[in-house]
Amino acid sequence: MYPARLRGITSSVEARVRKLNAEAPRQESKYVLYWTQMNRRTTGNHALEYAAHLANAHAVPLLVYEAVTCSYPHANDRFHTFLLEGVPEMSRRLRKRGIGYVFYLRRRRSDPNDVLYRLAREAAAVVTDDYPTFVARAHNASVPARLDVPYFAVDSSCVIPASLLPKREYAAYTIRPKIHRLLGEHLRPVEEVALERRYTDAPPSFHTEVTDSNIAGLVASCEIDHGVAPSTSFRGGMPEAEARLDEFVKNRLRRYGQDRNEPSARATSGLSPYLHFGHISSMHAALRAKDFAEEHGIAAEEFLEELIVRRELAFNFARHAADLESFANLPNWAIATLEKHDSDERDPVYDCEQLESARTYDALWNATQKELLLRGKIHGYYRMYWGKKIIEWSRTHREALRTMIHLHDRYALDGRDPNTYTNVLWCFGLHDRPWFERPVFGVVRYMSLEGMKRKTDVTAYLREIDYLELTGKDPFRPAEARA
Repeated sequence: MYPARLRGITSSVEARVRKLNAEAPRQESKYVLYWTQMNRRTTGNHALEYAAHLANAHAVPLLVYEAVTCSYPHANDRFHTFLLEGVPEMSRRLRKRGIGYVFYLRRRRSDPNDVLYRLAREAAAVVTDDYPTFVARAHNASVPARLDVPYFAVDSSCVIPASLLPKREYAAYTIRPKIHRLLGEHLRPVEEVALERRYTDAPPSFHTEVTDSNIAGLVASCEIDHGVAPSTSFRGGMPEAEARLDEFVKNRLRRYGQDRNEPSARATSGLSPYLHFGHISSMHAALRAKDFAEEHGIAAEEFLEELIVRRELAFNFARHAADLESFANLPNWAIATLEKHDSDERDPVYDCEQLESARTYDALWNATQKELLLRGKIHGYYRMYWGKKIIEWSRTHREALRTMIHLHDRYALDGRDPNTYTNVLWCFGLHDRPWFERPVFGVVRYMSLEGMKRKTDVTAYLREIDYLELTGKDPFRPAEARA
């Protein structure tokens, strides 16, 4: 039983919390432990604030545990650097609130892998992020049974609590009205909880001190893939995410609806890496855009549609799908047409290594792949073209699916995300409708180079990626983010 004062938590927060074991809280404890797996931020974080409520209820301080391990799939310099870039500010902001912070960098596979369990031995309860993909999904399935204290998973990645959308939705048109009915109650700032007890203990011996100046050395010391360089364009951390959001709403939100599918117009937010790694919340981004639009008399509906409806459709899919990399998730019409055309002749055919190194006859496709290699992200509209051509050039549809997921897993800062799996499977018909029948694709939507030339400024994009490849500098990185 928890003290009655927890009953003051709002229904919106309660709808986000799942208790994943049957343990009772430890009575003699030193703190409540928040293990931040995916929402690595101090603001707009329901899980952190729920942990703060618990800490006050148990009359103990709050301790935050964050880790980066060498053993996660496709661990490399790009992902490690982005994650470590968020650590110094995380430490500063938590300390300012009186919250303890332990960061553990597991550099080698031979290093200890039990730090969470060590910290949990002195905790009243453990709180973590409820997230439907990547390592958090696996951890939340296996860790609770190994603890002797309550383990709470809190959904803080979306505007609408996932529990309020209890079944799988099959298209934007089915989930949209449900989300819109709930926005009034849930699209609200996350209230910051004042801690009644400050954390004052010294960091344990396994704590890793991260500063802006030692990140490169720490990454180099890790037993990871050093063949994938840090992004040319994206630096991790809450300040960078906040600067990008601020620059977007001030300078690009007003033309987002008209120009978002034109890469050369630079009309999108560039927030997907920060949303994936939790350096900013969709709640904060939505409120900022909504408030700015209302204040300046501009439209934000198209941006909010992508940020809330489309993104949360992807989270809904990831939460309810058993295997996120399976064609079994596709609608029946797509499964049938892909089976019918799986043995169709392809010409040319490229293997994964050729595609990974951007060696095709198509200059536009090569540029999209180079953008992935350099920036760690492909513009959303061109990413659809990127995926469709991989289908056209692969020996089978399943080989195309494996290639797309591999390339996202290894290079994309917004990969391994509900949006990743949803967008990849969209290329095969998920959340789409039948089109005209043609070889290889059947009635799955096709995209052509000529169509891209009609709808977008391909030449400008090719120049941009050529410059990025030649100089390693991104001329379109927001000035506020470069500061």
